[in-house]
Parts: sequence; structure tokens; C-alpha cells
Amino acid sequence: MYKYETHLHTCPVSRCATADIRETLEYYKSLGYDGVFVTNHFLDGNINIDADLPYEEKINFYFSDFEKGLEIGKEIGLKVFCGAEMTYKGTDFLVYGLDKEWYLEHPQIMDMKRSEELKYLMENGALVIQAHPYCQAVYIDHIRLFPDCVHGVEVINASKKEEENKMAKTYAEYYNLIEFAGSDNHSGSKRKNLAGVCSDKPIFSEREFVKAVKNGEMKVFYDCN
Repeated sequence: MYKYETHLHTCPVSRCATADIRETLEYYKSLGYDGVFVTNHFLDGNINIDADLPYEEKINFYFSDFEKGLEIGKEIGLKVFCGAEMTYKGTDFLVYGLDKEWYLEHPQIMDMKRSEELKYLMENGALVIQAHPYCQAVYIDHIRLFPDCVHGVEVINASKKEEENKMAKTYAEYYNLIEFAGSDNHSGSKRKNLAGVCSDKPIFSEREFVKAVKNGEMKVFYDCN
């Protein structure tokens, strides 16, 4: 069985992360994972860079942890894939299948209405998952659901409460959305409860992953180390 972490933050790109990319990747390698997706907070979220800098400079910074991760992954034998976590007033979305070049060529996404942006990402081949849709926190004014703008829902988030995950599963079942899982790991090896997706065969690219998830070939899992 091949296991993948799908929801992961690292410093310095994500302001709220406390572990760097090397520590984090070595941790997942030690646990027998086949690969991880680096999904740091995007330009619209808790990214650790001046918002007034040029778009290209911000994109280059955004992908810096992932690019370091690629080299570390080759060194230690762990696949490293890119993703993104976009946000709208605390409502978060995981995006897979688009690379750095795509983001550099599409700065207009930053000016789109969120529902229009999500549909545009999907039209351009991205897999879009609403992360922890029932999360309650001081920075979230109210719960927002986007069932017509996503492929799936994070029904297991290892960092959230059990009741929030249960509500997310009910939401996914009602709208017949893909059931997804991730750890939302911000602390590397300090995060002991983990979640993700697994498959009977390995994944070698983001596009393969997107296809496998859409085809129902990936199953969710939850680990408590």
C-alpha cells in the first residue's frame, strides 16, 4: 500500500508552520510514506511574505519550499509533489495539478470572485478539495460551503475535531463529493495524528494523482502514531 500526505505546511513559506521542509520530509520517510504534497498557504492566505511585492516574486517565494523539497526527496527517497491551500476568509481549499508555470501565467486568479476562481481552476485541470469545511475558529466568521465549486471534501483532517470531520463526511455524502483526507500538518515530526490517501500502485506525478483521485482509486486513511 502506497501512502501519501496531502495537506502539509512548512516554514518559512507558511507563517504558521513551525517545521522546515527537511525535518518534515525526513519524518514522513521514517514512517514509510511513499510521497507528500506540499500545500503551503497561498498568496491569499497566511503566507510569510510582504503582500505588496510583485506577483512573480511572491510566486517564486511560494514555491521555494517545494523546490527545496524536490531535492531533499531525491536525496532520501521520498516523492514530493506540489499543491496549494487557497483561502477565503478562513474557508480553505486544497488545489492539486497546477504547477509554478501555470500560476505565473495566470495572475488574474487573484482578482476573481472565489466561486469563479475555483471553477476556473477546475476547468484548467486542477483537483479542488474543500479543506476542513466545518472547522470552527476565532478567525472564521461563519461556515461556508461550496458544493458546486469543488470535486471533493476533506472528511478526515487529523488536526480537527472528530465532530467536525463527521459533519464533513455527511456533507460529502449528501452532495456525492469525493471523500478526501489529510493531516494539515504544521509541525513536522511533532504531529503524531496523521491522515492522507493511499493506493495499491504508486503515483509519479500530480496529474496521475488528480486522475487517480477522480477515478476513485485512492482511499482515505487515519494514523495515530
